[in-house]
Amino acid sequence: MGKNPEHTRAVGQLLAAALLWSFAGVLIKGIGWSPLAVAGGRGLIAALFLLATSRGLNFTWSRVQLGAAVAYVACTVSFVVANRLTTAANAILLQYTAPVWVALLGTWFLGERTTRADWWAILATFAGMGLFFADELRLTSVLGNLVGVFSGVCFAGVALLLRKQKAGSAVESIILGNLLAFVIGLPFLATAPALPARGWLMLLVLGVVQLGLSYRLYSQAIRHVTALEAVLIPVVEPIFNPVWVLLFVGERPGPLALAGGVIVLGAVTLRAVASLRPARQP
Repeated sequence: MGKNPEHTRAVGQLLAAALLWSFAGVLIKGIGWSPLAVAGGRGLIAALFLLATSRGLNFTWSRVQLGAAVAYVACTVSFVVANRLTTAANAILLQYTAPVWVALLGTWFLGERTTRADWWAILATFAGMGLFFADELRLTSVLGNLVGVFSGVCFAGVALLLRKQKAGSAVESIILGNLLAFVIGLPFLATAPALPARGWLMLLVLGVVQLGLSYRLYSQAIRHVTALEAVLIPVVEPIFNPVWVLLFVGERPGPLALAGGVIVLGAVTLRAVASLRPARQP
């Protein structure tokens, strides 16, 4: 028996997508627009990129395809709103409650059973992220925290509904979701100030690389991994953020953040390695 090469490649694609997602904070701060204007602008660029680079697109307008698009735009927009209403640490931690929701709903919706090892991995990553953001977590805005939880539920919905389309293509839902993000951000784009060349370059990178390319990888990977893997492995995304802050700003993370990062990376690595089990031969 040999390892499943498609599954192995999919795990690598999830990690690459998480790495690309982690550039959002650094890039968004360099654009002098409101968050919803940035979300709308990068959504349009991402949609155009995916339309130009995808072949054989099939917009069925099915409930699953449209549901995934709505969950996608709800996840991205609510995360932006949560960042405005509560701390960034709260927003990130609450969005990454998504593995819990997938673990609870995956068996019913997809028939993918959650094992005891999966629950331990979820517990370890959540504890590690709590340590990682220990200095920044605040019991501030109840509304902001509720929006953060909603963002996590929507992220779980994205994984479940994209995974439901594993027999076909999931990229159509991502394209529709990005177009919806553009529609939502359009009023804010209409009143946004002019950008310098550097700002346009950052917006282009946000749309093409940070969102378009990352979700191309994600939509390809989710055909060969479980929905739980699709939300658990990318938990390394917020751990990359301080790396860019360290490189570009010079701010060093504290000991608790380092300990939490090690726990999260360790738990995700062990879960990913365990998932690369030999494929069963019929």
